[in-house]
Amino acid sequence: MGFLDRVEAAMQANNSLLCVGLDPSIERLPAAVRELTRPIFAFNKAIIDATADLVCAYKPQAAYYHACGAEDELALTIDYIHTQYPHIPVILDSKRGDIGSTASEYAVEAFERYQADAVTVNPYMGVDTIEPFTRYKNKGTIVLCRTSNPGAAAIQNLVVQSDNGENIMLYQVIAKMCREHWNGNGNVLLVVGATNPEELKHIRAITGEMTFLVPGLGAQGGNVADTVKNGLNEAGKGIIVNSSRGIIYAGNGNDFARAARSAAMELRSEVNLYR
Repeated sequence: MGFLDRVEAAMQANNSLLCVGLDPSIERLPAAVRELTRPIFAFNKAIIDATADLVCAYKPQAAYYHACGAEDELALTIDYIHTQYPHIPVILDSKRGDIGSTASEYAVEAFERYQADAVTVNPYMGVDTIEPFTRYKNKGTIVLCRTSNPGAAAIQNLVVQSDNGENIMLYQVIAKMCREHWNGNGNVLLVVGATNPEELKHIRAITGEMTFLVPGLGAQGGNVADTVKNGLNEAGKGIIVNSSRGIIYAGNGNDFARAARSAAMELRSEVNLYR
């Protein structure tokens, strides 16, 4: 099965469009967990076990592991999901973007070293940085389009001239290229933030049935109703809604996993309310 097939199967099995981001900062882990030999993996394992029936994907953010030398715990986390919950795909959020030869090595890192099912990529350098990932036909390549961070508009909303002379915003150019030029293997998705519902609506109009990874709910304050209304495609699918800090840090005591489950259940239910 390809990545999108696996995501859709998980969505149906768990009645969920929810992705939980596994972004563990050592200083925010419960005290009892920090004392363990592999604290990040222990924390992730507890979160995964508590939420595996509520999600359609998990998304570890690579920076949280690389920054503290916990690459082995990232590998253990991904392997644990694949072994214990093989129906749930894993998105490695590393936002890679470089020239073709280097991008090829990043693709090997994501798909062969870590065995991720999908990876996020930065399109700033053009197709050279996209194609090394998309050639892995059963893996997902998730392209940054209109991101959820406050400063994104300064670049992504710049007005540029398209091939036909039309003045459009840069994020719209990226969306068009993803649909028309970069998706030959049918495994390209887009990152579109929940904090920008109008842009989300515009990108849906441009890309048709393509699937979006939608960060920005939870701690970043994205509106669930607007996200679902503007993001779903005509088939009533097409969005993977992500929450990281809002779920994994829902509690900070020994019951942190139970608190994470409650937060995930609440967000899943709210998203499903507007489907």
